[in-house]
Amino acid sequence: MKWPLRIGLVVVVLLLVAGGGPWLFRGPLALAAMDRVMARNLAADPLADLPDGLHVALCGAGSPMPDATRAGPCTAVIAGRRLFVVDAGSGASRNLTMMNLPPARVEAILLTHFHSDHMDGLGELLMQRWAASSAAAPTPVYGPPGVETVLAGFAQAYSLDRGYRIAHHGAVVTPPTGYGATARPFAIPEGQVSLIILDEPDLKITAFRVDHDPIDPAVGYRFDYKGRSAVLSGDTTPSAVVEAQARGADLLVHEALSIDLVSRQRAAAEAAGRTNLAQIFGDITDYHTTPEQAAQLAQRAGVKLLLLNHIVPPVPIRALEGPFLGEARRQFSGRLQVGRDGDLISLPAGSDEVRAGRRMSAQR
Repeated sequence: MKWPLRIGLVVVVLLLVAGGGPWLFRGPLALAAMDRVMARNLAADPLADLPDGLHVALCGAGSPMPDATRAGPCTAVIAGRRLFVVDAGSGASRNLTMMNLPPARVEAILLTHFHSDHMDGLGELLMQRWAASSAAAPTPVYGPPGVETVLAGFAQAYSLDRGYRIAHHGAVVTPPTGYGATARPFAIPEGQVSLIILDEPDLKITAFRVDHDPIDPAVGYRFDYKGRSAVLSGDTTPSAVVEAQARGADLLVHEALSIDLVSRQRAAAEAAGRTNLAQIFGDITDYHTTPEQAAQLAQRAGVKLLLLNHIVPPVPIRALEGPFLGEARRQFSGRLQVGRDGDLISLPAGSDEVRAGRRMSAQR
């Protein structure tokens, strides 16, 4: 082979290696990235990157309607270094893990009501929390009357799996005493609209009545930590109780349903002869809150940021957010955000700052 030809071949090989290097080494590069992610997610304190304060993260911003971008209703609340979860819809555990909010760190779960979409991920979350932390005591689960029935059902459904886990991993890793949940039911007294369910020097959690008729009882929650406050509406029609609880709060997380978009779903169902779905689409509009109504409530309450969740119907692309919101942005002078899985709102203690960001290791 002549020297010019040899040199030419060498140059071609070098160019291929240079251009295709990342492709040739994609396996080792992927393993290195995996190691970094695991090291971060298994760190001793996964919350160390958060300043002391109150933080609210959406581990599920969706509803019962299938949505590739939003899991079922789930909201994580971090007060200092304490992690609470409000509702546990489908995908809650996976999203918490991807947000580096490990189920093992969950101190307690709070349920707003017993619609299936707010608790169909509860069994998985309880199992993950038990096994990942080698919990010696069951997970406290707060909720209105009826929470005992819900938890008894999950305990029965997972009873065989409980035995498998203990037999396979041993009682040290999966202590039999730590399996499942302990019901912490509360009843708001007749004539009252709210009840403090946890009252400690730096942290107070208040449950309050909401209107989700015929679902009764149904509640929302307010968290107060070191001078910062966040209110979670739960599922409700526009409520004077929610407005009162949200007055002056830093953050209001409020459910939202667009009647216009749902009406389009109903029309499509009728055209397709799906009368059962058409009725459901019509029925759901009378026990939720529109984005405009949530915006008006937030404006009257004087909250700093309004974060919409329980998004109905699904809004898979941002181009639909405008039609979904309608006139809401014109009716609220503060910051308004259509919630997505992984959204994080931080309220640092000792300040009035409201930080909006993301906390999701993988985009969906």
